[in-house]
Amino acid sequence: MLYIGVDLGTSAVKLLLMDSEGKIQNIVSREYPIFFPHPGWSEQDPEDWYDQTVEGIRELLQETDRSQVAGISFGGQMHGLVILDQNDQVIRPAILWNDGRTAEETDYLNNVVGKDKLSGYTANIAFAGFTAPKLLWVKKNEPENFAKIHKIMLPKDYIAYRLTGVHCTDMSDASGMLLFDVKNRRWSKEMCEICGVREEQLAKCFESYEKVGTVLPHIAAELDIPDGTIVAAGAGDNAAAAVGTGTVGDNRCNISLGTSGTIFISSKQFGVDKYNALHSFAHADGSYHLMGCMLSAASCNKWWMDDIVGTIDYAAEQKQIAKLGENHVYFLPYLMGERSPHNNPNARGTFIGMTMDTTRADMTQAVLEGVAFALRDSLEVAKSLGIKLERTKICGGGAKSPLWRQIIANVLNLQVDIIESEEGPALGGAMLAAVACGEYPNVEAIASKVVKVVQTVTPYPALAAKYDACYAKFKEIYPACKPVFDILTE
Repeated sequence: MLYIGVDLGTSAVKLLLMDSEGKIQNIVSREYPIFFPHPGWSEQDPEDWYDQTVEGIRELLQETDRSQVAGISFGGQMHGLVILDQNDQVIRPAILWNDGRTAEETDYLNNVVGKDKLSGYTANIAFAGFTAPKLLWVKKNEPENFAKIHKIMLPKDYIAYRLTGVHCTDMSDASGMLLFDVKNRRWSKEMCEICGVREEQLAKCFESYEKVGTVLPHIAAELDIPDGTIVAAGAGDNAAAAVGTGTVGDNRCNISLGTSGTIFISSKQFGVDKYNALHSFAHADGSYHLMGCMLSAASCNKWWMDDIVGTIDYAAEQKQIAKLGENHVYFLPYLMGERSPHNNPNARGTFIGMTMDTTRADMTQAVLEGVAFALRDSLEVAKSLGIKLERTKICGGGAKSPLWRQIIANVLNLQVDIIESEEGPALGGAMLAAVACGEYPNVEAIASKVVKVVQTVTPYPALAAKYDACYAKFKEIYPACKPVFDILTE
């Protein structure tokens, strides 16, 4: 049988076709526009998502025996607000995860309602990108639209609704709305009251691997796929990507070294750190996960190479780096502010420690090490909750650098596994569809079958000890600089 994974991204939808053995048969991608109606705003038309998804499925299946298609599921951009009226028509363009209009609402939730209450209700505090602040913004600024709301949905769930007619979401994606009681895996009545919405306006929650319905007959006929093709709930993009990298079960870890960076830790046990430095969300495998999010990761190296050094030959620059663990230059990788663990939009990128003998290679090395140290900041928070890790998987563009992988292995003192396929949320979505169709008994079973480690980077005890000493210095720099960051952004 064949399974379709739909990765609904911010700039494009990526579709992947996987067979029962986990082998990828085809991949296509289709773009759609993003709109910026005011500075700091970010919106999309959900109809564009649906149109390009359907056209993408047609393209994906052109050379395929369509009668073998058994299931469809999703990974998708999180936190976006999609609101439907009583006729299930979209009321206004979707407000996206990277929209910055909700500063007042976020401040109200964190400082008037209070972070302690939010954490108690949802296991998280408010961020400008989350869904609840967006609802409060619509309530205040577009009361006529707020009054029309019949259903509140997330981006990928709008596609699932269009395919099945079912208003649905999954536990992992719902966790990022600030409307969901993560510990008890249900909607938070308290947060509904705070936001002025009724629970029946929210979609029905499923586990990511559960069937929510089947493709509507007229759509199945249009796509020439079988009647009864199963649609599974899917997951938020990070949780779906974690499924695609096999980061499921207890105490598993994945580091994503993309434009932004994440450290994703799956756990059978629910946990929240006392400062809410990490996100605490439900996971797509039916358990939980902690996630630290860096706003700038591989983008720090791209900025340094492209804009400052003025080269596209990253490998040549890294060849000049000779002595790991002995650099006297440090870099704070906060070029876009920072989310985890500092939650400080005023934080800024900073070099410190330069002397007259500092070289360009020292600066390049500091950028790579600074990102690794910042990932360790989040790892240390997870360790404070009793989580013990010995290894992590790694993916993303930055992970293609052997030197950077070696630095991360030694800074975090973890074995770093490189996997065969890096198709992220789209592969995770297809794997969830296979579980929903009964091809595999659970998410862990398909992950152990599909995800293959092809190389492992092992830390060296002596180098890891050197980096421990370096990290002890690094973690003192942000607190010392924080008052200056606040002055710089006044």
